[in-house]
Amino acid sequence: MATSIVSASVQGPLLVCEEGLSVWGGVNPATGEIIDAHHPQRGRSLAGHIVMMPTSRGSCTGSGVLLGLAFAGTAPRALVFREAEDILTLGALVAGRLFGHEIAVLRLSAAEYDALAREKTAEITRTHLKAGTQTWPLVPADTLEAGALELSEADRAILTGGSGEAAQLAMEVIVTMARAQGARRLTDVSRVHIDGCIYASPAFLTFARAMADKGGRVRVPTTMNAISVDHANWRAQGVDEAFGAPAAGLADAYVEMGAKPSFTCAPYLLADRPKAGEDIAWAESNAVVYANSVLGARTEKHADFMDLCIALTGRAAQAGVYLGKNRAPRRILDVTMPAGADDAFWPMLGWLAGQAAPDRIPLIRGLEAACPCEDDLKALCAAFGTTSAAPMLHVAGITPEADLAPVPEADRVAIGLDDFARLWAEFNRGGAEVDLVALGSPHFSAAECAAFARLMEGAHVGPNVTAIVTLGRGTLAQIAENGVRARLEAAGVRIIPDLCWCSISEPVFPPHARVLMTNSGKYAHYAPGLSNRAVRFGSLAQCAEAACSGRAPAAPPAWIAT
Repeated sequence: MATSIVSASVQGPLLVCEEGLSVWGGVNPATGEIIDAHHPQRGRSLAGHIVMMPTSRGSCTGSGVLLGLAFAGTAPRALVFREAEDILTLGALVAGRLFGHEIAVLRLSAAEYDALAREKTAEITRTHLKAGTQTWPLVPADTLEAGALELSEADRAILTGGSGEAAQLAMEVIVTMARAQGARRLTDVSRVHIDGCIYASPAFLTFARAMADKGGRVRVPTTMNAISVDHANWRAQGVDEAFGAPAAGLADAYVEMGAKPSFTCAPYLLADRPKAGEDIAWAESNAVVYANSVLGARTEKHADFMDLCIALTGRAAQAGVYLGKNRAPRRILDVTMPAGADDAFWPMLGWLAGQAAPDRIPLIRGLEAACPCEDDLKALCAAFGTTSAAPMLHVAGITPEADLAPVPEADRVAIGLDDFARLWAEFNRGGAEVDLVALGSPHFSAAECAAFARLMEGAHVGPNVTAIVTLGRGTLAQIAENGVRARLEAAGVRIIPDLCWCSISEPVFPPHARVLMTNSGKYAHYAPGLSNRAVRFGSLAQCAEAACSGRAPAAPPAWIAT
């Protein structure tokens, strides 16, 4: 059945993406060109096309980037999915409902999707999809499930404006998306994490400012993601006023609405973190995967803009992994733990697991004897979130819900040393000379800072290298108190709070750098497109060596090479 999620009348050429795409980090926000170095359609443009993909993947910020593409006139005319998809759908909904930029969103059955993919052009009306000699009637999602969604009296009061214009608009968005998701009711959430405070385009500020000016105020405790500048120091760092002022202003708009200026992409490192079974509403892909997988809390992978809508109402659609039945694994990944594997194993495994399970929750088996620390699991979850649309994973013997029985139709995929060797080569396309060591994607923990300080003990960053650690304000206070900050700075390491590598820009990102090295699977994936630099990847110890010598390892580690 062909379902119209967001209605619009458009026509244009088809662009079929073989894999899901993270619009944030994978698409140039000014032109619509696909810049993800790992995507099969790299170099093609979304602009003016009816874009087909199985589902999206990667960052929750994609909704805001899609709105920015609409403002710039470089957005796709329509998005056609085969699987459930929320991030880009929400961006299209906000673009049309708030700002009059119409982008159609359809969901097709597998047979319909395959048939459409064979055509060159298509036309979408309010009632039909037409391509070649074929015509499919469209069923509006809001009528399909309109009678199924039960709203409380409090929900209805918000919908009729009882809590102000911003909350009313927020509830309208929540209800529309809930019906598209097939939700039966809404659920209370105890906390929210805002991802939409990264200034990826002026559209983010336009949205936040509009909601603040309409009287938007959060109803539940709300933290904020990393932003795009060091809020207190961006002018001293030489950031252009034309970028720094709106980037800081975007953060200020969310603080004005009552959000806490935590400015971290790793909210699970804060002192008050969610408990198992707690319904929360987090955006930021790595945080979502970590909260569900490691903490056992419950949150969908909420898109930017939806995070604020939920914060303004305290309500979220009770769908997806808020429901226990949807948290079961649908694919089993058999992994052989290599002898002597170092900390680079975990982000690489996360990336490979996401590639092997791009649209479903996996159960990773074979690591029962491993003893990963929280930072290993952080790296695993962050890299998984770059290549998979799934909001969580399970690791047998390690994560709290790994004993959930796989669904009966679950299949199996093996991940072996050959896969790690292939990924190592893909992550290490840069030259041997390293100009920049980039650490903290997601934000470094206090334990990671201490580990890097130990590795740099008695050494110093090389004269032609810049080494930067990004972290949250809370972690910065911890390492300032325990002396780790002083040790890192004595070794020549720069420490920057508030922003993250996925939101950093020149001149804070050293303009002279041509090759960067990181221990982050997430940043190794995104950096080529985001920074337009070559990348090297390795363990934390290898990053310390490169920081001092200016050279990346000549060969893969022994655990891969054997």
